[in-house]
Amino acid sequence: MCAAPDPTAELRRLPRADRLLGAADRAGFVARLGHEVVMAAVRAELGLRREQVLGGAPCPPPEALEAALLDRLAVEGRGTLRRVVNATGVVIHTNLGRAPLSAATARAMAAAAEGYLNLEYDLEAGGRGDRYHHAEAALCRLTGAEAAVAVNNGAAAVLVALAALSGARPSGAGRGDGPAGSAGAATPEAPGAGPPEAPGSGPPEVIVSRGQLVEIGGGFRIPDVLRRSGAALVEVGTTNRTYLGDVEEAITPRTRAVLQVHRSNFRLDGFVTEPTLAELVALGRRRDLWVVDDLGSGALLPTAPYGLAPEPTVPERVAAGADLVCFSGDKLLGGPQAGLLVGRAAAVALVKRHPLLRALRLDKVALAGLAATLGHYERGEALHELPIWRAISRPLAALQAEAAGWLAALEGAAPGARVRASESAVGGGTLPGETLPTAVLALPVADPDALAARLRRADPPVVGRIEAGELVLDPRTVLPGEGPQVVAALRWALGG
Repeated sequence: MCAAPDPTAELRRLPRADRLLGAADRAGFVARLGHEVVMAAVRAELGLRREQVLGGAPCPPPEALEAALLDRLAVEGRGTLRRVVNATGVVIHTNLGRAPLSAATARAMAAAAEGYLNLEYDLEAGGRGDRYHHAEAALCRLTGAEAAVAVNNGAAAVLVALAALSGARPSGAGRGDGPAGSAGAATPEAPGAGPPEAPGSGPPEVIVSRGQLVEIGGGFRIPDVLRRSGAALVEVGTTNRTYLGDVEEAITPRTRAVLQVHRSNFRLDGFVTEPTLAELVALGRRRDLWVVDDLGSGALLPTAPYGLAPEPTVPERVAAGADLVCFSGDKLLGGPQAGLLVGRAAAVALVKRHPLLRALRLDKVALAGLAATLGHYERGEALHELPIWRAISRPLAALQAEAAGWLAALEGAAPGARVRASESAVGGGTLPGETLPTAVLALPVADPDALAARLRRADPPVVGRIEAGELVLDPRTVLPGEGPQVVAALRWALGG
């Protein structure tokens, strides 16, 4: 029976830190990552080996420790934010960065990042300009809105909309279609809008149906956003049935707005009633209230032609008369992360004057990407240039052919693998319960979770999904040119 290794003797066999540092230097990691980063990795590797030796393990030879250090540094050199291959079939995958960008959008963002640009500079006047006009004209043309403004995400759009509109009634902000029918500077109250607030009577109120008090991923809750905006939430109706009369009965002298929230990540079916946006708009005009529509995903193209349920489009909601329509830039729009507000000029003007806007504004790179993405829509090329719409509209025959090509390229490395029918999801809190028919490569291995984990350790990582006890890879969300990477990662993972 062999005696256990002597920990003291084994510890003396650990190489000095300068030997490992030299190995990292010869491999180029000191130049790439910096001395401090490499030394931290050396200390971490030696610390790990000391723990193992003290636990009774023998000390590996110095060459093995050098190799382990170089592996560690190779991982650190790639960084924590890495490009991955999305083979999940979820088109707008929030955890994988939502909408991938078009080549033209990526080029526009790179150009904006690399040098100076006229972000807030008027080249004609030679003085200060407006950063928001770079995307505003295109947003207005595409949606039919009078004005538009962009902030850094969808939650920020709702927050600044409610904060800005809670401070003035529509007739006092220049909309001109309240009961007074007049335009002018924003005022706390407007003639005919009811008695003025008594001092200390409470914050301005926003009315929302109980059936629309949604929570989306990451803990974003409509009631929380309302509180942060400074407005008080007034819930009306029930979870499944809210009537226009419920909204009207809840109006008080402090009411400033009615908020309509699109249930983008769940559905209510059956015994369900709620006012239409057009009905809320008519009520808002009659009672001098703002109407804000939180649309969520913000489609500019119809979804029904691709076998999906109809998703309300931004132009439809603008045409229905909402004062502000809020939606995201990185969901069905297919662009960079942004929160977009489009609608009536008076409402957008209040948002632009609100102090929160500076804290929530888009940077130059995102603005450049947003403008480039909108350009695809204006040129009528969104379906084939924007990756999410290319994925949504991709024919089933093309998906079957790609999955079959992966299977053939594996050349028997995955016994039992086959191409079978399945369903893809749109994702991103969009079209809940709606799926698209697809074809997947299914791998009936003994431990699908272990194989999925190995694929995530490939370079680049490949992310699939577990379905019916099998690991499946869906070509719908694999971008052009990534197919060979899927095959290479599979051969590596299966061979291991």
